[in-house]
Amino acid sequence: MTDAKFTIVRLSIEGDKFELLVKPDPALEFKLGKKADISSVLVSDEVYSDANKGSRASGEKLMKHFKTTDQLEVAKQILARGELNLTTDQRRKMVEEKRKQIVAYIHRSFVDPKSHLPHPIVRIEAAMEQARVSIDPHKKAEDQVKEVIDALRSILPLKSETLKLIVRVPPQYASQSYSVIKTAGEMKGEEWQSDGSLRVVIEMNAGLRGTFIDRLGSVTKGTAEVKEA
Repeated sequence: MTDAKFTIVRLSIEGDKFELLVKPDPALEFKLGKKADISSVLVSDEVYSDANKGSRASGEKLMKHFKTTDQLEVAKQILARGELNLTTDQRRKMVEEKRKQIVAYIHRSFVDPKSHLPHPIVRIEAAMEQARVSIDPHKKAEDQVKEVIDALRSILPLKSETLKLIVRVPPQYASQSYSVIKTAGEMKGEEWQSDGSLRVVIEMNAGLRGTFIDRLGSVTKGTAEVKEA
């Protein structure tokens, strides 16, 4: 395809090839989770085995690999899992986006063993630059984290430190606080008291404590009690 208005997303499964014709910028936004409307991404809702030749993928192969012959549903899966043929500018943007996600993950999930506090984001970024970390624009950020951390350890001391907290929330804020608590870590105990209040024991990464307390305080107007178990 030579027309810059179109590009291709390719996915290969067990030797079977699937391709979509897409608009470059909307397709990249979809891949980055910034656009959910797939109809604005596709040039055509046809699923091809070879887009350049106009060869369509058979319904049999769609059913085999995607469990459906619905073209839009298959297109969503191909966009999510496939490789987008990127322009130079798009590659730069995607690498930068993945880099930010990886830095944010390290900031949230690891602490400095000496201070037991998260490393500042600028320090993590500087260490990645010093280690000459290479980011794959096509690979999920979470799948690249271990490799990045291994590269950083000789430069930046990193420790994944967990702590247990006992959280008590008054009755009037218990229900709306539940999702905040549940998504912050692993719940080790949960008790709904007779007065409607909530008591939870949660284990989380130590670096997330401050953010968690801020979020919980916002929901409960500062009425929640949090202490180490």
